[in-house]
Amino acid sequence: MFTPRPHNPVLAALLTLLAAALLAGTTLLAKALGTGALGQPMHPLQISHGRFLFALMAIGLVSVIVRPRWTRPDLATHVGRSCLGWGGVTLMFAAAAFIPLSDATAISFLNPVFGMILAVPLLGERVGPVRWGAAGIALVGAAILTRPGGGVVEAGALLALGAAVCLGAELIFIKRLSGREGPWQILLINNAVGLVIASLAAVWVWIAPSAAQWAALLGIGLLMALAQTCFVNAMARGDASFVAPFFYTALVFAALYDGLVFGVRPDAVSVIGAAVILCGAGLLAWREGRRRQTPAPVPPA
Repeated sequence: MFTPRPHNPVLAALLTLLAAALLAGTTLLAKALGTGALGQPMHPLQISHGRFLFALMAIGLVSVIVRPRWTRPDLATHVGRSCLGWGGVTLMFAAAAFIPLSDATAISFLNPVFGMILAVPLLGERVGPVRWGAAGIALVGAAILTRPGGGVVEAGALLALGAAVCLGAELIFIKRLSGREGPWQILLINNAVGLVIASLAAVWVWIAPSAAQWAALLGIGLLMALAQTCFVNAMARGDASFVAPFFYTALVFAALYDGLVFGVRPDAVSVIGAAVILCGAGLLAWREGRRRQTPAPVPPA
Protein backbone atom coordinates (compact mmCIF):
# COMPACT_ATOMS: atom_id res chain seq x y z
CA MET A 1 0.00 0.00 0.00
CA PHE A 2 2.79 2.43 0.82
CA THR A 3 5.44 1.38 -1.68
CA PRO A 4 6.42 4.03 -4.26
CA ARG A 5 3.91 4.24 -7.09
CA PRO A 6 4.08 5.73 -10.59
CA HIS A 7 3.18 9.43 -10.69
CA ASN A 8 -0.57 9.93 -11.03
CA PRO A 9 -1.37 13.62 -10.40
CA VAL A 10 -5.14 13.20 -10.74
CA LEU A 11 -5.30 10.41 -8.19
CA ALA A 12 -2.89 12.28 -5.90
CA ALA A 13 -5.15 15.35 -5.99
CA LEU A 14 -8.28 13.29 -5.29
CA LEU A 15 -6.64 11.48 -2.38
CA THR A 16 -5.46 14.79 -0.91
CA LEU A 17 -8.93 16.29 -1.20
CA LEU A 18 -10.35 13.23 0.55
CA ALA A 19 -7.72 13.52 3.30
CA ALA A 20 -8.65 17.18 3.79
CA ALA A 21 -12.37 16.36 4.03
CA LEU A 22 -11.71 13.57 6.53
CA LEU A 23 -9.41 15.71 8.65
CA ALA A 24 -12.03 18.49 8.83
CA GLY A 25 -14.50 15.84 9.95
CA THR A 26 -12.34 14.98 12.97
CA THR A 27 -12.37 18.58 14.20
CA LEU A 28 -16.14 18.72 13.69
CA LEU A 29 -16.63 15.65 15.90
CA ALA A 30 -14.16 17.05 18.45
CA LYS A 31 -16.19 20.25 18.59
CA ALA A 32 -19.39 18.29 19.14
CA LEU A 33 -17.77 16.43 22.04
CA GLY A 34 -16.08 19.46 23.56
CA THR A 35 -19.11 21.75 23.46
CA GLY A 36 -21.52 19.23 24.96
CA ALA A 37 -23.58 18.74 21.80
CA LEU A 38 -23.52 14.98 22.44
CA GLY A 39 -23.90 15.04 26.21
CA GLN A 40 -21.64 16.16 29.04
CA PRO A 41 -18.76 18.24 27.60
CA MET A 42 -15.67 16.06 27.18
CA HIS A 43 -12.14 17.22 28.02
CA PRO A 44 -9.74 17.53 25.05
CA LEU A 45 -7.38 15.08 26.77
CA GLN A 46 -10.06 12.39 26.66
CA ILE A 47 -10.99 13.25 23.09
CA SER A 48 -7.38 12.86 21.93
CA HIS A 49 -7.22 9.53 23.81
CA GLY A 50 -10.14 8.26 21.75
CA ARG A 51 -8.48 9.52 18.60
CA PHE A 52 -5.29 7.51 19.24
CA LEU A 53 -7.14 4.44 20.57
CA PHE A 54 -9.38 3.90 17.57
CA ALA A 55 -6.82 5.06 15.01
CA LEU A 56 -4.36 2.49 16.35
CA MET A 57 -7.00 -0.22 16.19
CA ALA A 58 -7.77 0.63 12.57
CA ILE A 59 -4.13 0.90 11.48
CA GLY A 60 -3.19 -2.23 13.43
CA LEU A 61 -5.95 -4.23 11.77
CA VAL A 62 -4.88 -3.17 8.30
CA SER A 63 -1.21 -3.86 9.12
CA VAL A 64 -2.12 -7.47 9.89
CA ILE A 65 -3.65 -7.71 6.42
CA VAL A 66 -1.01 -5.90 4.34
CA ARG A 67 1.99 -7.06 6.43
CA PRO A 68 4.38 -4.19 5.67
CA ARG A 69 8.13 -4.68 5.84
CA TRP A 70 9.64 -3.66 9.18
CA THR A 71 13.02 -2.14 9.90
CA ARG A 72 14.69 -1.28 13.20
CA PRO A 73 12.83 1.79 14.54
CA ASP A 74 14.43 4.89 16.03
CA LEU A 75 12.36 4.80 19.22
CA ALA A 76 13.75 8.03 20.71
CA THR A 77 12.73 10.01 17.63
CA HIS A 78 9.34 8.29 17.55
CA VAL A 79 8.68 9.23 21.18
CA GLY A 80 9.62 12.87 20.55
CA ARG A 81 7.46 13.01 17.44
CA SER A 82 4.50 11.38 19.22
CA CYS A 83 4.70 13.73 22.20
CA LEU A 84 4.54 16.74 19.91
CA GLY A 85 1.81 15.19 17.77
CA TRP A 86 -0.30 14.38 20.82
CA GLY A 87 0.15 17.92 22.11
CA GLY A 88 -0.81 19.41 18.76
CA VAL A 89 -3.90 17.22 18.40
CA THR A 90 -5.06 17.95 21.96
CA LEU A 91 -4.65 21.71 21.56
CA MET A 92 -6.42 21.60 18.20
CA PHE A 93 -9.38 19.75 19.71
CA ALA A 94 -9.47 22.27 22.56
CA ALA A 95 -9.46 25.18 20.11
CA ALA A 96 -12.33 23.66 18.12
CA ALA A 97 -14.63 24.10 21.13
CA PHE A 98 -13.99 27.87 21.32
CA ILE A 99 -13.58 29.24 17.80
CA PRO A 100 -15.02 28.55 14.34
CA LEU A 101 -13.57 25.45 12.74
CA SER A 102 -12.41 27.54 9.79
CA ASP A 103 -10.30 29.72 12.11
CA ALA A 104 -8.77 26.74 13.91
CA THR A 105 -8.01 25.01 10.61
CA ALA A 106 -6.48 28.14 9.07
CA ILE A 107 -4.18 28.64 12.05
CA SER A 108 -3.15 24.97 11.91
CA PHE A 109 -1.77 25.65 8.41
CA LEU A 110 1.06 27.50 10.11
CA ASN A 111 2.68 24.17 11.03
CA PRO A 112 5.07 24.17 8.01
CA VAL A 113 5.96 27.78 8.84
CA PHE A 114 6.97 26.87 12.38
CA GLY A 115 8.67 23.75 11.03
CA MET A 116 10.79 25.96 8.76
CA ILE A 117 11.63 28.35 11.59
CA LEU A 118 12.62 25.54 13.97
CA ALA A 119 14.68 23.82 11.26
CA VAL A 120 17.14 26.72 11.39
CA PRO A 121 18.50 26.03 14.91
CA LEU A 122 17.67 22.30 15.05
CA LEU A 123 18.67 21.12 11.57
CA GLY A 124 21.02 23.91 10.56
CA GLU A 125 18.96 24.82 7.50
CA ARG A 126 19.55 28.15 5.77
CA VAL A 127 16.47 30.28 5.12
CA GLY A 128 16.42 32.96 2.46
CA PRO A 129 14.45 36.22 2.33
CA VAL A 130 11.55 34.77 0.31
CA ARG A 131 10.92 32.03 2.85
CA TRP A 132 11.20 34.48 5.76
CA GLY A 133 8.80 36.79 3.94
CA ALA A 134 6.30 33.96 3.43
CA ALA A 135 6.52 33.06 7.11
CA GLY A 136 5.96 36.68 8.08
CA ILE A 137 2.86 36.95 5.90
CA ALA A 138 1.36 33.78 7.38
CA LEU A 139 2.04 34.97 10.93
CA VAL A 140 0.29 38.27 10.20
CA GLY A 141 -2.77 36.24 9.21
CA ALA A 142 -2.59 34.36 12.51
CA ALA A 143 -2.36 37.66 14.38
CA ILE A 144 -5.55 38.80 12.64
CA LEU A 145 -7.37 35.63 13.68
CA THR A 146 -6.39 36.03 17.33
CA ARG A 147 -8.66 39.10 17.38
CA PRO A 148 -6.73 40.99 20.09
CA GLY A 149 -9.06 41.90 22.93
CA GLY A 150 -11.65 39.35 21.82
CA GLY A 151 -11.72 37.45 25.11
CA VAL A 152 -12.72 33.81 24.65
CA VAL A 153 -12.21 33.95 20.89
CA GLU A 154 -8.65 35.17 21.40
CA ALA A 155 -7.93 32.33 23.85
CA GLY A 156 -9.24 29.76 21.36
CA ALA A 157 -7.04 31.17 18.62
CA LEU A 158 -4.01 30.97 20.91
CA LEU A 159 -4.80 27.30 21.55
CA ALA A 160 -4.84 26.71 17.78
CA LEU A 161 -1.57 28.63 17.50
CA GLY A 162 -0.04 26.36 20.13
CA ALA A 163 -1.23 23.36 18.12
CA ALA A 164 0.50 24.74 15.02
CA VAL A 165 3.75 25.19 16.96
CA CYS A 166 3.63 21.59 18.20
CA LEU A 167 2.83 20.22 14.74
CA GLY A 168 5.56 22.37 13.22
CA ALA A 169 8.09 20.98 15.69
CA GLU A 170 6.80 17.51 14.85
CA LEU A 171 7.89 18.08 11.25
CA ILE A 172 11.50 18.15 12.44
CA PHE A 173 11.14 14.62 13.78
CA ILE A 174 9.27 13.49 10.67
CA LYS A 175 12.18 14.72 8.54
CA ARG A 176 14.55 12.65 10.64
CA LEU A 177 12.40 9.53 10.20
CA SER A 178 11.58 9.93 6.50
CA GLY A 179 13.74 7.82 4.25
CA ARG A 180 14.91 5.70 7.18
CA GLU A 181 11.62 3.94 7.99
CA GLY A 182 8.55 3.05 5.96
CA PRO A 183 5.47 5.29 6.19
CA TRP A 184 3.28 2.43 7.44
CA GLN A 185 5.74 1.61 10.22
CA ILE A 186 5.91 5.28 11.20
CA LEU A 187 2.13 5.56 11.40
CA LEU A 188 1.74 2.42 13.49
CA ILE A 189 4.47 3.28 16.00
CA ASN A 190 3.32 6.89 16.22
CA ASN A 191 -0.23 5.91 17.10
CA ALA A 192 0.94 3.26 19.58
CA VAL A 193 3.21 5.68 21.44
CA GLY A 194 0.57 8.40 21.20
CA LEU A 195 -1.99 6.09 22.81
CA VAL A 196 0.31 5.47 25.79
CA ILE A 197 0.82 9.22 26.29
CA ALA A 198 -2.88 9.99 25.81
CA SER A 199 -3.92 7.25 28.25
CA LEU A 200 -1.67 8.60 31.01
CA ALA A 201 -3.13 12.09 30.51
CA ALA A 202 -6.80 11.13 30.07
CA VAL A 203 -7.04 9.18 33.34
CA TRP A 204 -7.16 12.48 35.26
CA VAL A 205 -10.18 13.87 33.38
CA TRP A 206 -12.04 10.69 32.45
CA ILE A 207 -15.83 10.63 32.31
CA ALA A 208 -17.97 7.68 31.24
CA PRO A 209 -18.89 8.38 27.60
CA SER A 210 -22.43 7.92 26.37
CA ALA A 211 -23.17 5.74 23.35
CA ALA A 212 -23.21 8.83 21.12
CA GLN A 213 -19.86 10.00 22.53
CA TRP A 214 -18.29 6.58 21.98
CA ALA A 215 -19.52 6.71 18.38
CA ALA A 216 -17.98 10.17 17.92
CA LEU A 217 -14.66 9.04 19.42
CA LEU A 218 -14.68 6.03 17.12
CA GLY A 219 -15.39 8.34 14.20
CA ILE A 220 -12.48 10.64 15.09
CA GLY A 221 -10.06 7.71 15.23
CA LEU A 222 -11.23 6.14 11.99
CA LEU A 223 -11.38 9.43 10.09
CA MET A 224 -7.89 10.35 11.26
CA ALA A 225 -6.48 6.97 10.26
CA LEU A 226 -8.12 7.25 6.83
CA ALA A 227 -6.89 10.82 6.39
CA GLN A 228 -3.32 9.82 7.15
CA THR A 229 -3.57 6.83 4.81
CA CYS A 230 -4.96 8.94 1.96
CA PHE A 231 -2.32 11.64 2.46
CA VAL A 232 0.60 9.20 2.52
CA ASN A 233 -0.69 7.50 -0.63
CA ALA A 234 -1.14 10.87 -2.30
CA MET A 235 2.45 11.78 -1.51
CA ALA A 236 3.55 8.50 -3.12
CA ARG A 237 1.83 9.47 -6.37
CA GLY A 238 2.59 13.18 -6.67
CA ASP A 239 5.23 15.75 -5.77
CA ALA A 240 4.80 17.46 -2.41
CA SER A 241 4.67 20.87 -4.10
CA PHE A 242 1.71 19.63 -6.17
CA VAL A 243 -0.11 17.90 -3.32
CA ALA A 244 0.20 20.66 -0.70
CA PRO A 245 -2.25 23.21 -2.21
CA PHE A 246 -5.03 20.62 -2.39
CA PHE A 247 -4.67 19.94 1.33
CA TYR A 248 -5.58 23.55 2.06
CA THR A 249 -9.16 22.72 1.01
CA ALA A 250 -9.53 21.43 4.59
CA LEU A 251 -10.33 25.06 5.38
CA VAL A 252 -13.31 24.95 2.98
CA PHE A 253 -14.55 21.65 4.37
CA ALA A 254 -14.22 22.90 7.95
CA ALA A 255 -16.26 26.04 7.20
CA LEU A 256 -18.87 23.96 5.36
CA TYR A 257 -19.25 21.45 8.20
CA ASP A 258 -19.39 24.19 10.83
CA GLY A 259 -22.11 25.99 8.91
CA LEU A 260 -24.23 22.91 8.27
CA VAL A 261 -24.01 21.44 11.78
CA PHE A 262 -23.53 24.41 14.12
CA GLY A 263 -24.80 27.26 11.95
CA VAL A 264 -21.46 29.11 12.22
CA ARG A 265 -20.59 31.39 9.31
CA PRO A 266 -17.09 32.86 8.87
CA ASP A 267 -17.09 36.63 9.42
CA ALA A 268 -14.95 39.21 7.63
CA VAL A 269 -12.08 38.82 10.10
CA SER A 270 -12.06 35.04 9.59
CA VAL A 271 -11.99 35.41 5.81
CA ILE A 272 -9.24 38.03 5.83
CA GLY A 273 -7.08 36.17 8.36
CA ALA A 274 -7.45 32.85 6.54
CA ALA A 275 -6.68 34.48 3.18
CA VAL A 276 -3.48 36.05 4.55
CA ILE A 277 -2.36 32.73 6.08
CA LEU A 278 -3.04 30.89 2.82
CA CYS A 279 -1.05 33.51 0.88
CA GLY A 280 1.94 33.04 3.16
CA ALA A 281 1.65 29.25 3.27
CA GLY A 282 1.13 29.09 -0.48
CA LEU A 283 4.19 31.25 -1.12
CA LEU A 284 6.23 29.01 1.17
CA ALA A 285 4.97 25.87 -0.60
CA TRP A 286 5.85 27.39 -3.99
CA ARG A 287 9.32 28.37 -2.86
CA GLU A 288 9.97 25.01 -1.23
CA GLY A 289 8.65 23.28 -4.32
CA ARG A 290 11.37 24.98 -6.36
CA ARG A 291 13.87 23.67 -3.82
CA ARG A 292 12.24 20.20 -4.07
CA GLN A 293 11.86 20.00 -0.31
CA THR A 294 8.32 21.24 0.22
CA PRO A 295 7.27 21.09 3.89
CA ALA A 296 3.75 20.12 2.96
CA PRO A 297 1.14 20.37 5.70
CA VAL A 298 0.53 17.03 7.34
CA PRO A 299 -2.53 15.64 9.08
CA PRO A 300 -2.20 15.88 12.84
CA ALA A 301 -0.31 12.95 14.26
